[in-house]
Amino acid sequence: MAAVTASRSRRRRLSRGARRVAIWTLAAVSIAGAGGAVALTRLPIGQEFIEQGAAHALAATGALGLVVTDVQVSGRETTDPATVMAALAARRGTPILAVSPSRAKQQLEALPWVRSAVIERRLPGTLYVRLVERKPLAVWQHGGRHELIDRDGAVIPVRDLSRFSALPTVVGDDAAKHAAALIDILAREPDLAPRVSAAVRVGDRRWNLRIDGAIEVMLPDKDQAGAWSQLARLERTSGLLKRDVQTVDMRLPDRLVLRINAPQPGKEATPAKKAKPAGKPA
Repeated sequence: MAAVTASRSRRRRLSRGARRVAIWTLAAVSIAGAGGAVALTRLPIGQEFIEQGAAHALAATGALGLVVTDVQVSGRETTDPATVMAALAARRGTPILAVSPSRAKQQLEALPWVRSAVIERRLPGTLYVRLVERKPLAVWQHGGRHELIDRDGAVIPVRDLSRFSALPTVVGDDAAKHAAALIDILAREPDLAPRVSAAVRVGDRRWNLRIDGAIEVMLPDKDQAGAWSQLARLERTSGLLKRDVQTVDMRLPDRLVLRINAPQPGKEATPAKKAKPAGKPA
């Protein structure tokens, strides 16, 4: 009986030892396999093997139905649809997992009109693209150049500006960063605002406006919004901005001063207009 018990004890010890050997053997094989995979990636043949494996895996996902069936784009107004599809590097039937949102985002945000882009894969087959495009605000004239700018004063790199001729031109080295504030003021008088063809930044303090391509309006340093509203009110009530008016000086707080164009030869001179009190701009 004692001999049988001793034999069973030896078998248990051997069994435990065998299990330990098997566990350590499997661990060693796994470590060796991982090390081999890392080493393999350093070789051209290993890289090719991995790329082929990834391609086969993507093809398998396509076989399971994970392919592009729909592309939804929101926020697009100016960006060409074909350019969006090129940035996605996808068409119908492309494995959706093969589309890289980060790469597409980088490609789209490099376009002139795109401020930001978000790309989402909505499984099983929809790509969703949300664009925030730049809005052209004005043409910025400085240093002998004309450039299109947005509300932030950032340049939109567009070569042909002919289709933006209806936008106002802001002139001066620092005009771009102040343009949005000025145009917001002008928009408060929608009847008069479209008649402003240019605005010249003066001394980083104020603006001179060009109205109807001929009349210069000198806005004050302070309360430019009040002065602009006053000018619009005078135009509505008395038709202030006549063709014989050359400048309207609104820099003084208690009056405005008009300068009249010189009469053409052979025509009767127009009586000079005196400076007229206008009250402090509201």
